[in-house]
Amino acid sequence: MSNNNQSIVEISQTASQFSSSIVLQAENKYIDVKSILGLFTTLVNSQSYELHVHGPDADAAKQAMIDVFTKHGLNVSVVAE
Repeated sequence: MSNNNQSIVEISQTASQFSSSIVLQAENKYIDVKSILGLFTTLVNSQSYELHVHGPDADAAKQAMIDVFTKHGLNVSVVAE
């Protein structure tokens, strides 16, 4: 992962651009991706993550989140609901 602080801030800022709910699942933890504090306690290099996205702009939010996670070398998949 690139600079941890930078990636967390960028992930949170990207998520905040959307009205959809964006929740990160890491093992048995669920974190609101718009919460910088939640991301600081959850993101580590060696995990893979699942995103749950619901809302009016979910399609755009999913793609933006995949792009920002990939940019920072994080393994993420979007859960089809």
